[in-house]
Amino acid sequence: MTITASMVKELRESTGAGMMDAKKALTETSGDFEAAVDWLRTKGLAKAAKKSGRIAAEGLVAVSVDGSNGVAIEVNSETDFVAKNAEFQEMVRGIAGVALNVDSVEALADADFQGKNVSEVITDKIATIGENLSLRRISKISGDQVVSYVHNAAADGMGAIAVLVALKGSNQEFGRQVAMHIAAANPQALSSEDLDPSIIEREKSVLTEQARESGKPEQVIEKMIEGRMKKFFSEVTLLGQDFVIDPDLTVQAASEKAEVEIVGYIRMAVGEGIEKKEEDFAAEVAKAAKG
Repeated sequence: MTITASMVKELRESTGAGMMDAKKALTETSGDFEAAVDWLRTKGLAKAAKKSGRIAAEGLVAVSVDGSNGVAIEVNSETDFVAKNAEFQEMVRGIAGVALNVDSVEALADADFQGKNVSEVITDKIATIGENLSLRRISKISGDQVVSYVHNAAADGMGAIAVLVALKGSNQEFGRQVAMHIAAANPQALSSEDLDPSIIEREKSVLTEQARESGKPEQVIEKMIEGRMKKFFSEVTLLGQDFVIDPDLTVQAASEKAEVEIVGYIRMAVGEGIEKKEEDFAAEVAKAAKG
């Protein structure tokens, strides 16, 4: 019987098995779908399907830098224990290296890695590690020099928070200091010009209402809003923030002193934006007892 691409696709979606494993299962069972599912189960290759619905909000972020280019990726797991797993770390490190040559999560998932594509390698790892794993995101940046920093590193180049800073000019030490600042201060944007206009408008609207409640004349209110918006920008933009290494300078002033220009940055933290399902301990035990 001829094994078609659609048959392989259907079996992959049903079991979570890799493409080559799904094709082999169908070949071994002469195209019998149910028999192919059982074949994969006996080989331990269909375990991933049962785990795919679990929330994966832990894991690692990792960075890879090649001269003037840098990339950050996030690979999630269900528990933080997996982040300490050497096998998982090795996979994440390899995927980060592959990520330098692609521009999207979809392209990374399809990229060649260890003789398979990345998504198949992750599916195989789900079966061996025993948790749902997912490739969540990728972000790239370029400059004359790209400097990286990982906070709470689990291994070289990977951990809980990863930062990349792109510079015009070259100053490794300063770049690392800025990356550490970003990890700690978590700015919303590089400068006021880079902030989402809706965020600016919302803040301005709130400050306007607060100022009008003072009952002061309109000219005074305008000055009040101008001053408060300036303070807002100094709090949420990287270049406007006080530099943690030298609080007497803003990051902008510090960069001028270091004779480089910060042209961009990436800050990526594990699990940010993922809604985690909370269960009390008793509920977890009861759930486990029921299998």
